[in-house]
Amino acid sequence: MLPSDASARTPDGVAAQAADAASLSVLDARIADCFACPRLVTWRTDIAVTRRAAFRDQEYWGRPLPGIGVADAAIAILGLAPAAHGGNRTGRLFTGDRSGDVLIAALHRAGLANQPTSVAADDGLELRHTRIFAAVRCAPPDNKPLPSERDTCAPWMRRELELIKPSLRVVVALGGFAWQAWWPAMISAYGVRPPVPRPKFGHGALVSVPGAPDLLGCFHVSQQNTFTGRLTPAMLDGVFARAKALAGLA
Repeated sequence: MLPSDASARTPDGVAAQAADAASLSVLDARIADCFACPRLVTWRTDIAVTRRAAFRDQEYWGRPLPGIGVADAAIAILGLAPAAHGGNRTGRLFTGDRSGDVLIAALHRAGLANQPTSVAADDGLELRHTRIFAAVRCAPPDNKPLPSERDTCAPWMRRELELIKPSLRVVVALGGFAWQAWWPAMISAYGVRPPVPRPKFGHGALVSVPGAPDLLGCFHVSQQNTFTGRLTPAMLDGVFARAKALAGLA
């Protein structure tokens, strides 16, 4: 896919396009048309062309991924970045990979999703009271965005927070990268300062800052964590039960 004349192609372009997005639908469209990080553009495009053998007959999305879920979310789930052969293939976050299998199944058990599976963008998945988004919107090599890529992408997340701000009560950060990405976003969207020193990430860690949503830590739903037992279904259920209580949904 070639960039359009309206594409965000520089950090300044991302900041400008994010700042004046008047709705989530406008923001989502602009995110999907972003070309501001050359390394990520090359990687996501190469993956979409070469493809994994198991998916060689499928058309890959190969673009940045907007958030998914409701506009009046009480709970937001903040991840790291799309998976190369998950969201980068299917066109929806946490869809078509094992991380998505684990996360959506947990949301379904918590009553926050209408079904326990997330396999394709048109599979009928609906989230309840919840929005999912990522600190970085393109699949990165080795699942490791550069600090400059994180910073370039940050205005998309900050504007998304501003748009769902009226209803948002709690943010679940999946992993340390999302936990760290939250603080500058919180400062920008809510105009409040985090505690000093900034609280460390941990599974089940909870930080409440007056004037901002509660922040709740959760180990990432990666294969490394779920296959080794570092993160179990019961641990996920505990996090989402607590998130619902904090959001007034329990």
